[in-house]
Amino acid sequence: MLITNAKIYTMEACGVIENGFIHVQDGKIAAVGPMADMPDLKEEEVIDVAGKNVFPGFVEAHCHVGVEDEGLNFEGNDGNEITDPTTPTVRALDSYYSLDRACDDALYGGVTTVLTTPGSANPIGGQMMTIKMGTSDDVEQKAIHTFNSMKFALGENPKRCYNGRKQTPMTRMGSASVIREQLEKARRYMIEKENAEKKGEKGPAYDAKCEALIPVLKREVRAHFHCHRSDDIMTAIRIGKEFNLDQVIVHGTEGYLIADTLAKANVPVITGPYLSNRSKPECTNLSPKNPAILTQAGCLTAICTDHPVIPIHYLPLCAGIAVKEGLDYMKALECITINAAKIACVDDRVGSIKVGKDADLTIYDGDPLSVYAVPEAVFVDGKRVR
Repeated sequence: MLITNAKIYTMEACGVIENGFIHVQDGKIAAVGPMADMPDLKEEEVIDVAGKNVFPGFVEAHCHVGVEDEGLNFEGNDGNEITDPTTPTVRALDSYYSLDRACDDALYGGVTTVLTTPGSANPIGGQMMTIKMGTSDDVEQKAIHTFNSMKFALGENPKRCYNGRKQTPMTRMGSASVIREQLEKARRYMIEKENAEKKGEKGPAYDAKCEALIPVLKREVRAHFHCHRSDDIMTAIRIGKEFNLDQVIVHGTEGYLIADTLAKANVPVITGPYLSNRSKPECTNLSPKNPAILTQAGCLTAICTDHPVIPIHYLPLCAGIAVKEGLDYMKALECITINAAKIACVDDRVGSIKVGKDADLTIYDGDPLSVYAVPEAVFVDGKRVR
């Protein structure tokens, strides 16, 4: 496939190519550049998009697509295993429903990749998955990573879920304690296991929770901390330092109030959702200015919908609202493309238009961040899906 005469937003250092081409082979970007540099390519499928804009497929850095099915109650809500405060062994992969209507809604909004996750009821919620949009019987085939991030949660949600049961954690300090206890147990298990292997001895009795957390302790898997208030954000940073975690702050509603601290800690932040009311006490200070302030402070920032909290096809609109509230336009695009891909650890595959990356592309006749915007075409791995 050959796309010609496009205004290409590469989301790479080369910036915007005013009149360029993209050559796609075997689902990958084989070449990209100005029309003046286009080689003589003999392609059967040529798409002339003169006057239109091409972007990388948008990336949703935090949502529950396929895990919490839209429109269903108990029957479709498979995101929270509220039976144990620490459930690092549960996997989004095992509850993902590829026929969730949100998968098609995502494509309607130009979203081609999502990081979908267990919910935030448990202090340790489970294993997150990064997956391409579109329906498929083989979920693992569409997944980029079935497990590259672990969900943690602080603040109101664990308190609310366990308070009625008179079970730990009933407080913020209880949630932090539960996380520390399980991480320390996993760290000791890991050391004991490694020492036994070096000596050729039998290791500790198998512990599934500890096994699931070893990749987190080794920084092979990122630790995503759900937290809204500034005190919870600071607790997450403390825990991250104590266990040397490769961590991400999710939501970070009050992040703009401590932006310099977050930047100094070098912790990425996935902001949102903010296309909503202040739905619970810890969101009292919610502001759509958050992405702009965090970005200006030097934080690696993404924007999310937290679908189904906000429908996933409104992800570009959320970026547009951030522009309205002070975020630079190109920075807003980065928040739903390359920044989101970096935070989701999939920037080697998606998030920008670069030779060797997956041919996930969206074509717009106008501004994708506008309330009126609908993509004219969406490609995933070089195949047109909308």
